[in-house]
Amino acid sequence: MKRFFCLVLCCVLAAWPAQAGKVRIKDLVEFDGVRGNDLIGYGLVVGLNGTGDGIRNAPFTEEIMSNILERLGVNISGEQFRPKNVAAVFVTGSLPPFARAGGRIDVTVSAIGDAKSLVGGTLILTPLNAADGQIYAVAQGTVIAGGISAEGQGASVVQGVPTSGVIPSGARVEREINFDFSGLAVVRLALRTPDFTTAERVERAINRSYGRTVARMQDAGTVVLDIAATGARSPAHALGRIERLTVEPEVRARVVVDQNSGTIVMGENVRISRVAVSQGNLTIRVQEQPIAVQPNPFSQGDTIVVPRTTATIDENPGDGLIEVEEGTSLSEVIAGLNALGVSSRDMIDILKSIKAAGALHAEFVVR
Repeated sequence: MKRFFCLVLCCVLAAWPAQAGKVRIKDLVEFDGVRGNDLIGYGLVVGLNGTGDGIRNAPFTEEIMSNILERLGVNISGEQFRPKNVAAVFVTGSLPPFARAGGRIDVTVSAIGDAKSLVGGTLILTPLNAADGQIYAVAQGTVIAGGISAEGQGASVVQGVPTSGVIPSGARVEREINFDFSGLAVVRLALRTPDFTTAERVERAINRSYGRTVARMQDAGTVVLDIAATGARSPAHALGRIERLTVEPEVRARVVVDQNSGTIVMGENVRISRVAVSQGNLTIRVQEQPIAVQPNPFSQGDTIVVPRTTATIDENPGDGLIEVEEGTSLSEVIAGLNALGVSSRDMIDILKSIKAAGALHAEFVVR
């Protein structure tokens, strides 16, 4: 019953249409210049309940703590302290496009030492730098960790990841990205999945909306929009109009398999040439049944364990060669594979072999 359910589930997922109708252009492309910037910082989380870094094992924690205290006017030179309520962390975030000074962004806090948990901790003022080395935001706030840990002398338990957490709206933007978007003469539309057919359809939809040629397909992943030809007051007005237009994207024939879970997903355009498939199972069983042999009475001997091993090989002859007709539709391909009566994991091996034989006409992705 479980095997049948897995096969039916694979059929349902595979038969789901790959082309789900028309999609907005804003969901298919990235606009030139409209992008975020990654930020990173190195800071300190305080207020932990004895779950922080061991200073002897993480000397960088002591160093940053000393620097912070000295900046606050506290001289601790030559002092020996071993607190367990602080942890050194990396703070990461993303500065969204057109972020303005004073705005807030979310940040992620991750321990880099041997801290056991960040639950209940507070991140103190941490500058966040971009790739150019400039400070663009400052983070501070209470860490919301997504796990919990507990331990005793004989056992410990951990649920989730207590050494990582988030601070919603925990960073304030201090510097803006210098980018004159309004001065662009042309804007490039970069397709998230490059395809010549989809790019041509995007070009056609934009030109049809304006009634003249304002967009030109440059390659499979780029469509160039001429702002002056649109007559819009600014690039923002032009993009605000075209991003709502809809096109039907072209989807490649693709088979995606997950070997860990045994999941198989096929696109609608998958085709299989006429091929014969045979599948059988080989099972090897090795059983150990040791026997304890006692010494004779009054012999003063020792009890010994004599190993006894039983090895068998069972081979399932399978169903012989089964012909899978040339697939004119996805349902026929699935029906042909299901005729073998195998599990989803065995079907993954069959699809690999069909691909190796050159009969599977689709991109084969293994995760």
